Amino acid sequence: MYKHCLKRVLGFSISLLALICLSPVLLVVTIWLHFANKGAGAFFLQERPGKDAKIFKIIKFKTMTDERDVDGNLLPDAQRLTKIGRFVRSASIDELPQLFNVLKGEMALIGPRPLLVEYLPLYSAEQARRHEVRPGITGWAQCNGRNALSWGEKFKLDVWYVDHCSFITDLKVILYTIKKVVSRDGISQTGQATMEAFKGNQIV
Repeated sequence: MYKHCLKRVLGFSISLLALICLSPVLLVVTIWLHFANKGAGAFFLQERPGKDAKIFKIIKFKTMTDERDVDGNLLPDAQRLTKIGRFVRSASIDELPQLFNVLKGEMALIGPRPLLVEYLPLYSAEQARRHEVRPGITGWAQCNGRNALSWGEKFKLDVWYVDHCSFITDLKVILYTIKKVVSRDGISQTGQATMEAFKGNQIV
């Protein structure tokens, strides 16, 4: 009942209320990032796989510039991530625009994070089970390590959530996520601005 109906109703209601209450913050951050990103814009849209691997466009605050080297290639993430962008990301403010994805039914508040489309052919059958539910703004993996986890650890936690989705589990995720955001724990992997790319050789 919760997983197939009530979760969606609660997610829609909470997202709508949050967008209304947070609209002043969203406006300020939008203006702030517009100038910090040196003309690259304040929002980032990218195709991601959702439930049943159906592709949708995720909405996030843009935390990097579009600066390139002399050959026209984008500079490494660590060089393009601005000071303001680093703060927005560490406080998880960059995820707030995804509340619109929740309203549209493309995402849930809680679920496995939607990853890159290019990773789809790299998943094992077990790893691909993460797409049996709607992706979330935060999830079981995020409240148990965020980007500090290895890919193998993250996928195990994602699949665990698929098998144990419930109101109590989602409530735990919300409480743990708040704790992680406040402590700014697990924002990145050692030596990475965020997290290294998935190569498809991690085993679950």
